[in-house]
Amino acid sequence: MPVVSDTNRVSFLVDGFNVYHSIRDVERQVGDASAKWLDLRSLCTSYLYRLDGYAELEEIHYFTAYAGHRSPETVNRHKRYIRCLEDTGVTIELAQFKEKSIRCKKCGRHFTKYEEKETDVAIAARLLEILVEDRCDTAVIVSGDTDLASAYRTASRLVSDKTVTFAFPYNRANSELKQLSDASFKVGPRQYLNHQFDDPYVLADGTEVDKPSSW
Repeated sequence: MPVVSDTNRVSFLVDGFNVYHSIRDVERQVGDASAKWLDLRSLCTSYLYRLDGYAELEEIHYFTAYAGHRSPETVNRHKRYIRCLEDTGVTIELAQFKEKSIRCKKCGRHFTKYEEKETDVAIAARLLEILVEDRCDTAVIVSGDTDLASAYRTASRLVSDKTVTFAFPYNRANSELKQLSDASFKVGPRQYLNHQFDDPYVLADGTEVDKPSSW
């Protein structure tokens, strides 16, 4: 008889900006503590116990975009952080910011707003890819964005033998998404603070990456 494995291969798909704004909420709550130097691999691993079977971390996909419209320093800080994530085996999925002209309803003036685009579509596409290719048994979407509800429904319908659930970043829990998956769970605020990179973080090649002094 074939050997049936109880191992539950788990992949995380992390909505970077949803997590970022969640972290900002935590920092406002705790005062002078900084939580942006977040070790995603350590954080995700700490939640494997919430999942069925002998859960093992398979992949982490981090979806984000460089805010080039803000300042070179902002982009450099972000790139520094991404170097650390990549060193721990996190796959980086880059989208982009796009300009959008907004008209003020009160004064009638137009101004430019920058919106991060493509992340929801990118998460949905990667979710289906890793499920269809049998690269995991459980996919955890780390986000509270309701735009991902359709991705969940499609994935659950097309790959019914797999499990898809949500990990809600602190202060981003969503009742609509929670109703879709009984296995969903919340990321607590202290978890961000408990899973930070060392400062400096030492890459595999020996290079030291300092935590930015300000964000």
